[in-house]
Amino acid sequence: MGKKRAAIVGLSEWTPKRVWDEPMFSLEAHARLAAEVLEDAGVEKGEVDGLVVSAVYESPLFGPSAAAEYLGVKTNFAEIVDLGGATACGMIWRAAAAIEVGACETCLVLCPSVTPPLPDGDGPRKMDFPIYLGGDAWGSPQGQFEIPEGLVAATPSFAMVAQRYMARYGLREETLAKIAVEERDNAQRNPQAIFHGKPITIDDVMASRRVCDPLKLLEIVMPCFGGAAVLVTTPERAGRTRHRPVYVSGFGEHCTHKSITYAPDLLDNPIRVAADRAFRMAGAERSAVDMASMYDCFTITVLVTIENAGFCGKGEGESFVSERSLRWDGDWPLNTHGGQLGMGQAGTAGGMGHATEAVRQLMGRAGERQLGRADLAYVNGTGGMMAEQVALVLEGA
Repeated sequence: MGKKRAAIVGLSEWTPKRVWDEPMFSLEAHARLAAEVLEDAGVEKGEVDGLVVSAVYESPLFGPSAAAEYLGVKTNFAEIVDLGGATACGMIWRAAAAIEVGACETCLVLCPSVTPPLPDGDGPRKMDFPIYLGGDAWGSPQGQFEIPEGLVAATPSFAMVAQRYMARYGLREETLAKIAVEERDNAQRNPQAIFHGKPITIDDVMASRRVCDPLKLLEIVMPCFGGAAVLVTTPERAGRTRHRPVYVSGFGEHCTHKSITYAPDLLDNPIRVAADRAFRMAGAERSAVDMASMYDCFTITVLVTIENAGFCGKGEGESFVSERSLRWDGDWPLNTHGGQLGMGQAGTAGGMGHATEAVRQLMGRAGERQLGRADLAYVNGTGGMMAEQVALVLEGA
């Protein structure tokens, strides 16, 4: 993969909702996102010859072909990605790589996160969050040995990472609270954010209910519904679209485990390898980054990612966060849309939100939170229990 071989030229993102009040099947959601992102880019459907999806609930098998059939597109490249919170970033680099090698020329990358209407009616449904995250299947090591002992889903796993970091480096809980506060501040500039109009203070975070020591309620994402998409195409076609093209200049992906029990090192996670590869491929220095858009399912995820992505040394995450403003108008803008902590975690669309925000900023379309300078962005996705990791370096034309 080389610099400026594939460009993001359009985006679509729905306002997250706690209760989905627009009953639609997954295929319908894919179609709506596809129409919106094509309209945003000014590209005709007939130009599409690539498709990447995360899940098609009406077709557990053959998802890409089911989506292509429903959308009425003929694809030369069709892919489905399953990397948890790293899915969206993984989808984007696969689309970009497919374009570079000539497998396709214009690729839809679609991430709806809605649940279909109930069979006995079309009323709204609340979030049906997968508590076990696939770990309870017959024969699963997690189902046999971990879930019965209480190691269930993400919160206790990330709490273990936080406990280890505190034990090794003396991290103060107030530093993690600062991350939640400043991301929530960014959400006040984003009308789409689920916590728009609801700022918080460090005292609020510290006083919120302790869910799994040391993580508190206001340090944890809120699951919700939504959808997001981007359109990736060749540099030649990008020049004919409506917005400043955003090039996928570098990417990296690394996966070492599924369960936190099998993580080689709780504090040296796979993002280190992924980020090193992405920056090396892009030929960019970390000091040149104008904004970071980091997966933030929990506050500890952000701090550990800052370190492992190479923006500071090991054990220096606390001083890095304490000495900088992470606000959109601060000296180190992070998750300028509010992140998932401020905007809400709409499944894979929540992870895609980190990419769409970077694209907005680099295109100059971020409205009242627009950065004064936005030419180079670092984006990452964290899947599973600090397991699957994908890093992207995005660059404005």
